[in-house]
Amino acid sequence: MSLSTVESRKKNVFRAAIESLKRIWAIAVNGFREVIRDRVLYIIGLFALLMVAAWRLLPEVAATTEDKILKDVGLAAMDVLGTIVAVFVGTGLINKEIEKRTVLVLIPKPLSRAEFIIGKHLGLSAVLGVSIAAMTAIYLGILSLSKISYPLGSILISALYLFFKLSLLTAVALMFGVFTSSLLATLFTFAVYLMGHSSRDLVELGKLSRNVDIERIVNALYVVLPDLSRLDLKNQAVYGLLPSSSALLTDALYGLVYTVLLLAIAIIIFSRREF
Repeated sequence: MSLSTVESRKKNVFRAAIESLKRIWAIAVNGFREVIRDRVLYIIGLFALLMVAAWRLLPEVAATTEDKILKDVGLAAMDVLGTIVAVFVGTGLINKEIEKRTVLVLIPKPLSRAEFIIGKHLGLSAVLGVSIAAMTAIYLGILSLSKISYPLGSILISALYLFFKLSLLTAVALMFGVFTSSLLATLFTFAVYLMGHSSRDLVELGKLSRNVDIERIVNALYVVLPDLSRLDLKNQAVYGLLPSSSALLTDALYGLVYTVLLLAIAIIIFSRREF
C-alpha cells in the first residue's frame, strides 16, 4: 500500500469523524431547544420558590438548626428536581420522535442511529447542566443572604457530581425508552434510581440474611446496577467533608464509563428496532 493511499484514507476517516460530530452537534442543539420549549426550565423557578419559602419558614420551626436544614433542603431539592427532569424527559425523548413519526424522516438521512442517541443524550445533559448551574447560583445566593457560612468548594463539587449522576440517569432513561413505552421506561428508571442509591445496603442485607442464594442475587444486582451513591456527595458537602482527590477521580470515571456503556446498549437496541 502506497504512502499516498494511506494518507488519503486517514483524511477520509478524519472527514467522516468531523461530519459525524457535526450531525451529533445538530441533534444535541435541536434536542436542547426542544426541551427548553417544553418549559422544563420552569423547574428553576420552582426551586427558587422552595428556597425562599424554606428561608422564611425555617426560623419559625427550627430556631437552632435552621442553618443546617436550609443547606440540606437546598441540595436535596436540586437532586429531586433534577432527577424528575432526567427521568420524565429522558424516557420520552425517543418515543416522542417515534410518535411524531419524525424518526422516519431523520433515520434515512446520512444520520446513524448511534449519532441520534448520542445527540439526544448530550442535548438533555446540557439542559440539566444549565439547570444545575442556575439552581446552585440561587442556592448560594439564598445562603449568602441568610448569612449562613458554607463550604463553597465542596458545594460546587457536589453540584458537578450531581450533573454526572443525572447524566448517567439520562442514559438509563434513554436505554429503557428505546424499546418500551414512556410509562414503563419511567417506572424502570425510577426503580434503577432507588436501587442504585441503596445497592450497598442490599449487599449488607444479603450478608445478614446468611442465605447463599440471596447473597448471590444482591451481589449480582450490585454489579449490574449503577452505584449512584458514589456520585451523591450532598451529605458530605454540607460539612465540607469530601472523599480524597483519587476517590473523586475514580468515582467520576465510574460514572463516565457507566454512562458510555448504557448508551452503547441503547444504541444496539435502537439499531435493531424496526419502524
